Amino acid sequence: MRDIHETDPEFMERFEHFAFDEVVHEPGYELDTETRYLAILAALLGCQGIDEFRTVLVRALDNGLTPVTAKEVIYQAVDYLGIGRVRPFLDAANEILEARGVSLPLEGQATTDMENRLERGEAAQVEIFGERMKGAWKNGHINRWLAANCFGDYYTRTGLDLKQREMITFCFLAAQGGCEPQLTSHAAGNMRIGNDEEFLMRVVSQCLPYIGYPRSLNAVTCIHKAAENK
Repeated sequence: MRDIHETDPEFMERFEHFAFDEVVHEPGYELDTETRYLAILAALLGCQGIDEFRTVLVRALDNGLTPVTAKEVIYQAVDYLGIGRVRPFLDAANEILEARGVSLPLEGQATTDMENRLERGEAAQVEIFGERMKGAWKNGHINRWLAANCFGDYYTRTGLDLKQREMITFCFLAAQGGCEPQLTSHAAGNMRIGNDEEFLMRVVSQCLPYIGYPRSLNAVTCIHKAAENK
C-alpha cells in the first residue's frame, strides 16, 4: 500500500498542520507530552481508531511514554468499552512492543487481591466521587462489579495515578459518544480530584483531531455542566 503522503498530499498537508502544529501549540490549550499522548491514545480506543492508534503509540513510545503506562491505558479501557472492542488494540500494542525488543509480559502492577478488591475499589470511588459512593456497591450486582472490577481491579493498579486514570476515562467516554450522563459524572469526578475545568478543556482540544467536532463539542457541554453543578 502506498504511503498516504503520496496518495493524499493536499489532505495530509492540512491535517498535519492542524493536528501536529496548530492544535498542539494553541495558546492556553497545551498539554505536557505524556498527558497529551495518554489522552490521544485513550480517545483512539474510545472511537475505535485502531490504525491511527498504531501510529500514535509508536510516536508516544518514541517520546518517552513507557510500555507500562501504554498498557495500563489499554487495560482500563476494557471497563468502558468492553473486551470486544479493546482486544485488537491490545494485540496491536503487543506487536509494537515486541518489535521494539520489549519483553512481555511486563512487570505486574496489581495492588489488590480477590479478598480486598471490593473494599479498595469502593475506597477509590469515594476518593473520586465523594462519600455518596460508600455502600453504593450494595445496590445490585452491577454496582458491586463496578466497585470490585472497574475500580478494584484497575483503578488501584500502579503505572498510572488516580488523576491520570480519571482523565483517560473521560477520554474513553467522550470519544465513543452516547455516554453523556457518564461523561458529565466523570467530568465532575475529574474536577473533584484536581483535573479542573481548564485542564479538561485542554484535553478535549488536544483530542479533537482524532475524534472530530461533534463529540468534542458534546464533551465541552458536559464539562460546563459538571462545572455548573459543582
